[in-house]
Amino acid sequence: MNRASTRRSDAPLLSVEVRHQLDVVLARQRARQVAALLGLTPAEQTRFATAVSEIARNAVRYAGGGRVELAVAKEPSPLLVARIEDRGGGIPQLEEVLSGRYRSETGLGLGIVGARRIVDLFELESGAGGTRVTLGKLLPDGVEVSPPRLAELSGALTRERPGDAVSEIQQQNQELLRTLDELRVRTAELAQLNRELEETNRGVVALYSELDDKAHQLRLASEAKTRFLANMSHEFRTPVNTILSFCRMLAGEEDGPLGAEQRKQVSFIEKAAQGLSELVNDLLDLAKVEAGRQEVRPARFRVQDLFSGLRGTLRPLLTRSTVQLHFEDAADLGELVTDEAKLSQILRNLISNALKFTERGEVRVSAEDCGEGRVRFAVADTGIGIAPEDQARIFDEFTQVDSPLQRKVKGTGLGLSLLRALATLLGGQVTVESTPGEGSTFSVVVPRYYQPPAPPRVPDASPPALPPGAGPVLVIDDDEAGRYLLRAILERAGARVLEAADGERGLELARAAGPAIVFLDLQMPGLSGFEVLERLRADPATRDLPVAVHTARALAPSERERLAGATVLLSKESTSRAAETGEILSALAHARPSTRERP
Repeated sequence: MNRASTRRSDAPLLSVEVRHQLDVVLARQRARQVAALLGLTPAEQTRFATAVSEIARNAVRYAGGGRVELAVAKEPSPLLVARIEDRGGGIPQLEEVLSGRYRSETGLGLGIVGARRIVDLFELESGAGGTRVTLGKLLPDGVEVSPPRLAELSGALTRERPGDAVSEIQQQNQELLRTLDELRVRTAELAQLNRELEETNRGVVALYSELDDKAHQLRLASEAKTRFLANMSHEFRTPVNTILSFCRMLAGEEDGPLGAEQRKQVSFIEKAAQGLSELVNDLLDLAKVEAGRQEVRPARFRVQDLFSGLRGTLRPLLTRSTVQLHFEDAADLGELVTDEAKLSQILRNLISNALKFTERGEVRVSAEDCGEGRVRFAVADTGIGIAPEDQARIFDEFTQVDSPLQRKVKGTGLGLSLLRALATLLGGQVTVESTPGEGSTFSVVVPRYYQPPAPPRVPDASPPALPPGAGPVLVIDDDEAGRYLLRAILERAGARVLEAADGERGLELARAAGPAIVFLDLQMPGLSGFEVLERLRADPATRDLPVAVHTARALAPSERERLAGATVLLSKESTSRAAETGEILSALAHARPSTRERP
């Protein structure tokens, strides 16, 4: 005999002989009645009655009939028990049936597996003499199962007559409708959970997509520190480079031969200057990496998907129940082709700022097509607002507006300056409209399709001399040694050199002498090289004048933007005199071929 478990002792309540399908219906009714009298919930009553009817139907179909006995077991826990017995030939493939592997055309085994899943106890014994199946459902806590109580239940069942088959079918239909209604509710809950999971997943995917740019973001976060190092070390780099240049000039014996001791002395000077130069370069390593290394990775994406990712990413920031975050529908806005990670970073910074400085109300994120191939993203809040006099300076590095909330929120003051740089990188801009006490709206306008900037002009491989008839070359630099070195290179190329030690004098000579090209230093007292370039471009007389910016400064991205009006950028950090000379002479390719010198 095959055995799946052992039989347990119990106290019988009633029994039903099953020979036909109507008897199966009766067994189902009795099972539900007993379950109801013992305090099981309607759902548990349905599960128990269904399991009993499935096993009883198997007994009628495969063994010609059987017997259903309902009882209560007290140990180890109160349990409603149904035992279905038949005198058939048993189940040949019992192990396969119980494991769910057995399949047949008649459906043998499907009812057994299904019944086993919906009860708390399942025991099966099968052999040549027949099959016995024991089903059990745990009773609720506190249900009395004493002998007097069981005798009372048995009497109640005897007095209560079961309904007919039609009423049982109606009962089953009602149970099916309740089950379907519960299924619809569960389906709706599952759909909501799936949507939330999808948004969370989008946020995770967005974060992972930015891992490749993490180093770049960290460099942007430390841009102010790097700029400080660059400015502080500029005064060291300029004289060091000048010393090295003079050493190379002397070692090359361009102005006459040196004695053995002189060459040895020059060698010592050059080695000492080289060591100091390496020390300065170590301090400015971050500035060298940052300069001109920003990269845009355009890709096609939908604004609606971008909003879904942001919603999932920013959900943990909603720490106040008094503040709501809303994303307006952007399904009709279509697709963008730009750097999704950088645009996401811009919006995420704006939204997180809005949540920090909004104590109650809402933060609303929207997007709209503003024409001319551009899209406007807006982040509006009902927070503390920004005074008109502070709205321009909040985009500067390390700038924070004093307020009670600002004292609670820690930050570096770099967020807005960083996102403005990112927006500029994407070809867009950031603006703010705000009223103190009412809230702020930050807007980011970017092109729908990113257009990379035109590549810089590359000088000719062979450094040319000045064109015939060209005017003088103007050098504007406050460092006398720097002017001397530059003049030596230019005069060997056949140029006539004019010098100016400050920006004001340089502007006067640029207007009066009509130079073929201007070599301009940036770090000067009074007017800086940035201001001189702006004035040259604003004056109709010098607007088209070629300008070669010649500097030892490590330029930040924002400073390169200010130098967009320059014709060419030259570095004073050349490692060899030949390289330095080649770069300077290459700049002469941009000189005006014919410029008449004015008196």
